[in-house]
Formats: sequence, C-alpha cells, structure tokens
Amino acid sequence: KLELTGNREAWIENYRGLLEYTDTCIRIQGKHNQMIIEGKCLCIEYYTNEDLRITGFFNTIKFC
Repeated sequence: KLELTGNREAWIENYRGLLEYTDTCIRIQGKHNQMIIEGKCLCIEYYTNEDLRITGFFNTIKFC
C-alpha cells in the first residue's frame, strides 16, 4: 500500500526490504515488484518491519 501526501511525503506498507537508499533515489522491494522513488532531499523518517515513511521532494515514482 502506498499513500502519498502531495509530492512531499509517502507512507508505504507491507514492503519486503530496501534495495537502495540515497538522497536522490530510494528503491523498495515489494512482494511482486519494486518501487523506485526519485527526487531530491529524500529521507526515510520512520520505518519498521511493516511500514515506512519517506519525505522529500518527489519527481517520479516507478513500479518495476
């Protein structure tokens, strides 16, 4: 589940793991696909085994 608040905040639930984490790109492994968030000043503000919150300025969100 992905919940966006504008282009500044994202809540993601039921992810499997983080594949890449930089201030311009975050790649997240889901059950059947990957999510790639690109932007600037990206930061993981909160995370547990079940959900995470990302803040920053999002340019694109891709599902692969």
